[in-house]
Amino acid sequence: MIWLEFVMSALVIVLAATRLAAYGDIIALRTKLGGMFVGTLLLAGATSLPELLTAINAIDQDVPNLTVGNIFGSSMFNMFILAALDVIYWRTHIMRRLDRGHALSSGLAVGLTGLAVFFILAQIDVSIGRVGLDSLVLIVVYILGTRILFGGGGGSDDPLPEPDIPDDVPSLLHALAGFALATGILIMITPVLVTSSIKIAEETGQSAGFVGIALVAVITSLPEVVTTVQAARIGAYDLAAGNLFGSNIFNIFALGITDLFYANGRFLAQISPEMVLAGIMALLLTHITLMASLVQSLTPRRQRQTVIEVDAWLIVICYILGMILIYNRGLIG
Repeated sequence: MIWLEFVMSALVIVLAATRLAAYGDIIALRTKLGGMFVGTLLLAGATSLPELLTAINAIDQDVPNLTVGNIFGSSMFNMFILAALDVIYWRTHIMRRLDRGHALSSGLAVGLTGLAVFFILAQIDVSIGRVGLDSLVLIVVYILGTRILFGGGGGSDDPLPEPDIPDDVPSLLHALAGFALATGILIMITPVLVTSSIKIAEETGQSAGFVGIALVAVITSLPEVVTTVQAARIGAYDLAAGNLFGSNIFNIFALGITDLFYANGRFLAQISPEMVLAGIMALLLTHITLMASLVQSLTPRRQRQTVIEVDAWLIVICYILGMILIYNRGLIG
């Protein structure tokens, strides 16, 4: 019964978040926002909303490690998705085709993830009001980073032509209403996913942190899988990659935001140090992807194919080995 509850709530979340992303894409199209902005901020924020709502509900049910496990696990899985797509679409070499501006967005994801890992280990016991200074730093770095990201800090110098809007695309008002409805459904169903996840952890003898990394993170990342695969199939590789890099950026922002809803002191102080292993894995996978983004712009064209394929396979292998290591360590919480 618990597994059925988990599967049904997960299915609703995936469907709602996928529609959320679709409506976000329409909003971006109708408002004529740029492709990098759509993928890295708007679409990523929409598909990452389940992570934020899961985090908030997890602290309400006093399982902070489930929150961090979900966030770090989602970041790990996002990089696995991008590498897996590069391996699957081996004739296309997706990572080789990415705009150089993604090096900046993946760099921001690396910086934010590194900060989160540092703060969990450092335990800087300073608060402003009831919010930890560490969480506030994560929020501020996210805001400043995205401002730089979309303030002329990267991407191609040549302006992209404005996309044509097909006649069958819904109106902006229709998209806004659908976006709001999908958000409401996510808000209602996410507590069910968290409750069933806690019960699964209790029944299987696994920690809430591990369930967050291996199970909840995959479920909440499925909207990214759907939207990324759809983007890759139509050749919108920058949109696909931007969605995943932006999701990793937003995940750490969600970690900082969670502290605003935590009433029992500084939120990061409640995280078990063992959870840092998942954070380091997320940092490692994102860093490899960052290096791949840089290599594609620095390596002569005739050599790019082999280098990028190695990077993609390295990410896939590191993700699998990382999950085995995390399982064997039996993260607590």
